[in-house]
Formats: sequence, C-alpha cells, structure tokens
Amino acid sequence: MGNDLPKSVLRHLEPNEDVLFTVRKKISVEKPKWLIVTNRRIIYLDEKILGRYDIKALPYQKLEEVTIELGIISSEFIIKGEEDIRLKLGWMNKEQARKTINAIKDALNAIAIEPVTIEVKKGLTHETWVLKKPKELVSRVVPGSTVQHAPPVEKEEDPLEKLKKLKELYDMGVISQEEYEEKRKKLLEQI
Repeated sequence: MGNDLPKSVLRHLEPNEDVLFTVRKKISVEKPKWLIVTNRRIIYLDEKILGRYDIKALPYQKLEEVTIELGIISSEFIIKGEEDIRLKLGWMNKEQARKTINAIKDALNAIAIEPVTIEVKKGLTHETWVLKKPKELVSRVVPGSTVQHAPPVEKEEDPLEKLKKLKELYDMGVISQEEYEEKRKKLLEQI
C-alpha cells in the first residue's frame, strides 16, 4: 500500500509505523491532498508545485475528536486535537469521510484499552458523526508537573488483553512509566 504514497510522506514515517488507510483528493489542476491514517497518528499532506508541501501530523495521544458533517451536497471532515490543532477538510466526499472516520476508530481501538465510540445524529438533510477518544488516552502533564490519572479501568475485558494493550501504549510513549506500572499492578491483581 505504501508504494503509491508520495515520497514526502514516506520520508516522515517512523520505524514500525504502518499506513492503515489513505484518502487522496485531486482538485482540478492542484497537486493532490492526502489524509493518511497510520497505527500511530493522522497525517495530512497538501502537495504543492515544485516539490513543496505542507504536512501536519497529529499523534493519537493529542487527538481529541473527529467530526464529520454530512450534508446533501458536501461533507466536512474536522479533526480536533490539543493545542488548538484543527484540520478542516472540505474536499472529502461522504463515502470517503465515513470510511476515514471508521479507519481512525479502528486504529484507536487497536491501541485503546476502552473501546472508541462514534455518535451519529441523523437529521432530515444531514447527519453528524462524532468520534471521541476514550478517557484513558487523554492523560497528559498539566502545568505544575502533576499528572492527571485516567479513571480506573472496568473489568469486562480479559485482563491479559488489557495488559497487552497497556504495554503497547507504554511502548508508544502514550503513557508514562509510573502510569504503566500502576495500571499493570491493578491488572495483575485481576488475574
């Protein structure tokens, strides 16, 4: 799948970063725009002429919400992240927008301990899809170096599966060593 990606994206991929889904849009004479969903982040690439490009990457730990507004004529795809990161992609059609939000959901579910949900609100002329990330991926350091801890994890999923996912989160740098050790001890008590 990666060989049809532009070199500018391949250059920015990290070791062990897998491309899961891509959307390419060519608007008339402009160079294509890309949205790439990997196992670690969402990458937006706007190719320009003469080899120039703009690239924005949003790691999943900084992702807060993905919204699509599907109207009769157009759709709008909005990705919100921390630090006022906001990508607004008006060029996606409905089908691409639906597939993309599901690809992001699947990528997040692969690394999340709690399942990611998508809320759908359907009106007469449009529908809105909102993907919100589970709380445990939203732990970050706040000013004053205190860490906000995620709420305790519920017990419906197999503790061994949760341990595996917890280790993946730690390996990717999403959670700190202290958080990892604390959650690992709790999970080991359940086994």
